[in-house]
Amino acid sequence: MKQMWRDEQLRAVMAACVTLGFAVGVFAISFGVSSVAAGASVAQTCALSLLVFTGASQVSAVSVLGSGGSAAAAFGGAALLAARNGVYGLAMAPHLTGRLGTRLVAAQLTLDESTAMAAAQDDPAHRQAAFWITGVSVYVFWNLGTLIGALLGGAIDPGKYGLDAAFPAAFVAILFPLLRQRRPALAAAIGAVICMVLIPFTPVGVPILCAAVGILVGVPAEPPRVLAVAE
Repeated sequence: MKQMWRDEQLRAVMAACVTLGFAVGVFAISFGVSSVAAGASVAQTCALSLLVFTGASQVSAVSVLGSGGSAAAAFGGAALLAARNGVYGLAMAPHLTGRLGTRLVAAQLTLDESTAMAAAQDDPAHRQAAFWITGVSVYVFWNLGTLIGALLGGAIDPGKYGLDAAFPAAFVAILFPLLRQRRPALAAAIGAVICMVLIPFTPVGVPILCAAVGILVGVPAEPPRVLAVAE
């Protein structure tokens, strides 16, 4: 234990991971409020975060259902967003060894933040530490934020305070740097045009599913090195 606290790099990693988890938890409050406002109960909202635990998919599903979309459209959009976690799993698999139970827990904690923090480390020990600390921190704070938001959901209008736009705004901020590149910008433009054309004629959620066609344009000619973090 003493040796761990003498590791300045590990202490810095821990601080960054916990801070990131707390920041994600703040966004979870907006999800909890929006979910209850869309008609879900507090128990249903919390169960979604405990069991599904993929923020973007949760927000997408709640947004579609809250706007009157079908369950199929909500599931389709959520599944598309959650598919990226499969790629993260491929990237992290060489570093997350252990018994089946350990790997199952790791699978639940494999998400954008834990993969990004792990990939930023230079050696296997700190990479594993960053993954687990980030994953656990995000899980704890996300579920706490969801509970707080769900309990407040009946008393707060998410549209009035802009909470319904918090998560989409965060994703736009994350993706904005990619728009400087030709392929991602073209993919985004195609997706936006498809959505604008289909919104007046199709059920809620369907335009989002169809907009996924833009991903095909964003795929590079040469496949990316998915397991680059393993090197």
